[in-house]
Amino acid sequence: SAIFNFQSLLTVILLLICTCAYIRSLAPSLLDKNKTGLLGIFWKCARIGERKSPYVAVCCVVMAFSILFTQ
Repeated sequence: SAIFNFQSLLTVILLLICTCAYIRSLAPSLLDKNKTGLLGIFWKCARIGERKSPYVAVCCVVMAFSILFTQ
């Protein structure tokens, strides 16, 4: 159902990026062995979370305020 609601889709994508970056910080070998294919999506999300962390953090804060105060 998150596909049909744009705000829910953005929330799911942000949570995926943050979760993958956190998992990679705890166990790097878990995501680094799957850089290609379908599981490579998780590695790419982890890289986005690491390299663009200030922007991801700002997006998470904006999304949190949006969810808390506009709904």
